[in-house]
Amino acid sequence: MMFVRLGALLMLGLLAGCARGLPPVDHGPVLTLSSEPDSFVMDQRRMQLDPESAYSAFQLLDTGRDAFTVRAALIEAASHRIDAQYYIWNDDASGRYLAGRLVAAADRGVQVRLLLDDINVAGKESLFAVMEAHPNIAIRIFNPSPSRSGVGRWLSFITDFDRINRRMHNKTFVVDGQVGIAGGRNIGDEYFDEDPQLNFRDRDVMVLGPLAAGMTDNFEAYWHNRWAYPLGQLYKLPESAKALDNLSRLSRQTTEPQAFKAALPQSRGSAEQLLETWFATMVQADGELVFDPPPEDPEAPANAPRATARALYGLIESARSDVLIESAYLILAETQLEGLDNLNNETLSVTAFTNSLATNDLVPNHSGYARWRRDMLEQGITLHELRPDAPACKRWITNHEACDQGMVSLHSKAVVFDRETLFIGSFNVNLRSIYLNGETALIIRSPQLARTVAEDIDDALKPENSWRVVLGSDGRIAWKSGDQEWHREPEVGFWRRAASRMLSWLPIEKYL
Repeated sequence: MMFVRLGALLMLGLLAGCARGLPPVDHGPVLTLSSEPDSFVMDQRRMQLDPESAYSAFQLLDTGRDAFTVRAALIEAASHRIDAQYYIWNDDASGRYLAGRLVAAADRGVQVRLLLDDINVAGKESLFAVMEAHPNIAIRIFNPSPSRSGVGRWLSFITDFDRINRRMHNKTFVVDGQVGIAGGRNIGDEYFDEDPQLNFRDRDVMVLGPLAAGMTDNFEAYWHNRWAYPLGQLYKLPESAKALDNLSRLSRQTTEPQAFKAALPQSRGSAEQLLETWFATMVQADGELVFDPPPEDPEAPANAPRATARALYGLIESARSDVLIESAYLILAETQLEGLDNLNNETLSVTAFTNSLATNDLVPNHSGYARWRRDMLEQGITLHELRPDAPACKRWITNHEACDQGMVSLHSKAVVFDRETLFIGSFNVNLRSIYLNGETALIIRSPQLARTVAEDIDDALKPENSWRVVLGSDGRIAWKSGDQEWHREPEVGFWRRAASRMLSWLPIEKYL
């Protein structure tokens, strides 16, 4: 009995220690960024955009290969500053390559700031510790767990549940304050068509002009937030001699022959030449950038829709004929469905394309969708789920071998309104994005770009690429593709279906 009590006291002490959290950081006065002096991207802005116009220029990055190549080229072309903000930055081949090129940019005087959400940092600390050693690179971690590893890290998810669930899901990449990338992609092989097995169908948008400044505002809001911690406050950094050796090795490795499918620029000149081609084909349009600022108190209740969700609601309310939703994780619950029911537009058509259980990389996320799937169908939403054998994989993913040997999973997040307006960014149409996460979204009022994305979604809705989910006359849910019909989740085994079913009984969809 004495040992049981002692164990209980030790556990309570451990839990109390986890619950204490980290004190917020005082970063000092916020310095106003001066306008960037002349640079390659500034010259491109002058060439491509009318200085009297408020329009920005946009280009879809529809394949992972293009997204990887353009990011690499922007790093090579940077003259003064690179600000990168990501939910995930993997320590894999593409993650290390881009990290090494950031080090090379810092060597020539570019100021690099990297802001990462803490939830996916564990296990990748060594890569970021190497980068942090460079005098021109600064790294901060948003909303970290007080315990950095082991059981304590997992216990913090229980003892500090409300705060830990407020994540920085924003994804932006800005060079010299003039050009930026926003969208759904994180940094890693599976986002850049470089993984041999699982690759994500995703979308980004490259933006040249005024809205790049909006992305900088997004970055600055999180960078100076008191819950963004310098890496050195969370991890022990290597000693200076070892750090310099590691930095040199990381940068040097990127100059060696690479096994990438993508043909990456090998010099500043080739990078600028590649980017000139991209800039010349950009579409000028009216646009708006919306982002969710970091919460002042991460432990406060998260019961109100955030800025990006409110912007999306406004677009839905003003839609005249149709709304096309492409969302990796789709959860519309009672409040959202009631909102659709209250729209003063009985002719509005809503179609949604999302992952099936067979293609979803996260079974719990699918379970939250499955919990509300019947309600969405009864609301009149047309639902389609991605097939793992979709022939469109070879159009979406440039690594065709991976389509044959592995699978494609949907990770893109876009909504098209009346085929005239495009809402695209890091925002999944689910409860986590509505209430909990920090998100970034672009609203682009361009029929040309909206039609491009709408036509791509139309293709995804074809029977060979997706199953249409319907309610049969007997009230059962069915999956249809041409003349074929299934009455349980297609192309998955018993245990995966059982796991999704059991999880769907739990009211946890807000946290998925």
